[in-house]
Amino acid sequence: MTGTARDAAAGPSRRQLGRRVLAVGGALVALPFPAGPATASSTGGRHPTLRHGSPERAGLLPAHLRRLVTDAEAFLGPSPRHPWYAGAVLLAGRGGTVALHEPIGMAVRYSAYDEKTDTGVEFPAERQIPMAEDTVFDLASVSKLFTSLLAVQQIERGALALEATVASYLPEFGAAGKQDMTIRQLLTHTSGFRAWLPLYKEPTYEGKLRLIWNEAPIDPPGTKYLYSDLNLISLQLVLEEITGRTLDALLRNEITAPLGMHRTRYNPPASWKPEIAATEDARAPWSGLDRGLVWGEVHDENAFAFGGVAGHAGVFSSAWDLAVLGRTLLNGGAYGRTRILRPESVDLMFTDFNTEFPGDEHGLGFELYQHWYMGAMATPHTAGHTGFTGTSLVLDPTTDSFLVVLGNSVHPVRTWRSGSAPRVAAADNLARAVPVRPARGRTSWFSGMATATTATLTLPPLDTSGDGARLRCAVWWDTEPRADALFLEASTDGGDSWTPVPFTTVRPGEAPQRHSDGSLTGWSGRVWHRLAADLPGSAGTVLRWRCATDRLYVGRGVYVDGLRVENGRAVVFDEARPADAARVEPAGWTASAN
Repeated sequence: MTGTARDAAAGPSRRQLGRRVLAVGGALVALPFPAGPATASSTGGRHPTLRHGSPERAGLLPAHLRRLVTDAEAFLGPSPRHPWYAGAVLLAGRGGTVALHEPIGMAVRYSAYDEKTDTGVEFPAERQIPMAEDTVFDLASVSKLFTSLLAVQQIERGALALEATVASYLPEFGAAGKQDMTIRQLLTHTSGFRAWLPLYKEPTYEGKLRLIWNEAPIDPPGTKYLYSDLNLISLQLVLEEITGRTLDALLRNEITAPLGMHRTRYNPPASWKPEIAATEDARAPWSGLDRGLVWGEVHDENAFAFGGVAGHAGVFSSAWDLAVLGRTLLNGGAYGRTRILRPESVDLMFTDFNTEFPGDEHGLGFELYQHWYMGAMATPHTAGHTGFTGTSLVLDPTTDSFLVVLGNSVHPVRTWRSGSAPRVAAADNLARAVPVRPARGRTSWFSGMATATTATLTLPPLDTSGDGARLRCAVWWDTEPRADALFLEASTDGGDSWTPVPFTTVRPGEAPQRHSDGSLTGWSGRVWHRLAADLPGSAGTVLRWRCATDRLYVGRGVYVDGLRVENGRAVVFDEARPADAARVEPAGWTASAN
């Protein structure tokens, strides 16, 4: 088990329309349909390809990139009781530069799991295999991205319609209340399907299909978000029906061969086994099948029962190959001179279709804005996916950065790990490695990125008597929405009590935004905003910025720069003046150059 047609009334044809307009979150998005296959077509130009390079070449801060590795290595030890993974391969970069590509720990360490002592039975030292840069991993649910890419290709070619019902391609699928379930609902996990079914218990392929045909949605399609393997298994059946090819052949011909992803495939050959990370000692009761040590074969029970080729799981790949895929998508669907998708299609994969389900943002196949594994890389445009075996891919178009974390976290058993702490730590460090330049001068005040923390930046007592006192500054913020926030507060009694100070922010080229409660949360667009606030009249007003985070996740943090308070024509505080700046009390804030 992993962690997560035509329209009924056909209407005008693709050739007649030239494009179809799709409603996305209340907006209209035009989706073009090019003629003929998009795979490996010449683009007439060369798009960025990957090469190893220094952090500086990638525009990243080296110290934070190195911390990504040291933090990841900590999870090779008790986390909190057992290792989170036996080993991992970490890859991070920006633009066309892979600035970090490092293996840690072991690809193969345990021969079995002893449930009586809750310990792993280790191979002899000479039979253990360390991680290498090119170690191949069972991607588990990251495989769903490949199925989704193949579906979007078919949408481009007019063979598949996003709002068509699944039953219009697979008539048997329409049983048990699924007649209105659409392709989009499969791709965005809003179909109403339960999370999974033990299809592996059915011995025949036909029997497995019958279970899917007879499965009724637990919620009316389109009414709730529920991550389900059945969505991508069903999409696989649609793709194989409309193309006449198996999913593994589609993957090879449409994605991996054109992009040169030679270490990505279903069912790796036996010769690859020494280069593959082992997964679980699969036995009851924690596994649905008694298979012993799974190594070189797909871990997921249902994918194994489908012969290793399934829409929800089964793809094996390396960190470099996944980075190539990520670079292709960040390039708008092209890599070098090869194009597998049009930019408009990639935009749809990174567009939130689930605006009715806040917190479950989802594009076509890709999860969006998920701090629980994207950490501080998460923005409304950040796309990614995880896999139950310990894998993940995160792509941030706003900074053109990418992160691959491939771990064998079910080795020797799935119960040893929980949560996504290593993924979050890696993403936090890569996000911190992307510089934020001060709005002016050489430094700006930075709140830091610690969880469960309250940091304050306090100005000295100021004379704001009268009704003309005003604060001006620049502010940059990226916090976990609603959970973490920045507050502007004032005290006129020496700090015994504090009240919110409403303010206005202005992003260049946009209308002013009023913050009547004196707070900010969420994402600022990675740009500085001008801030202005009217201040209470008092001979001894104290102003402070208070940044508060919860215990779970954080964003990239908050920066404040150019603090200046005027009272009428008089300047009563100016951060640029050394004497004034020396009086600021930055409890938990630092003067950061980036």
